[in-house]
Amino acid sequence: MEEYLYKLTPRKTDFIDNITPEEEEILQQHYTYLEKLLESEELILAGPCLDGTLGLVILRTSSYDRAKQLMEGDPAVLNGVMEASLHPYRVSLMQKKSLRIDG
Repeated sequence: MEEYLYKLTPRKTDFIDNITPEEEEILQQHYTYLEKLLESEELILAGPCLDGTLGLVILRTSSYDRAKQLMEGDPAVLNGVMEASLHPYRVSLMQKKSLRIDG
């Protein structure tokens, strides 16, 4: 298994301040999509910067092609809300206990 990071960048510079109802729906689909990747153990972690500048998704997959397929299938990318770039990545250090903060 290999690890990859894809960086998500909003196409609109004022995304956080001027999100449309359609974009909110797409972001909900994006979240659900990532939850499914977490369940299938292809997602290591994902989250946005709170200033709205970018989001990160770290995957563990069988290949670059699979990681690219997952990135391009992300509803935020597929529907043009976010631009994405894929990078080979290595998790070098990580807490053993997973932190999940909701809210």
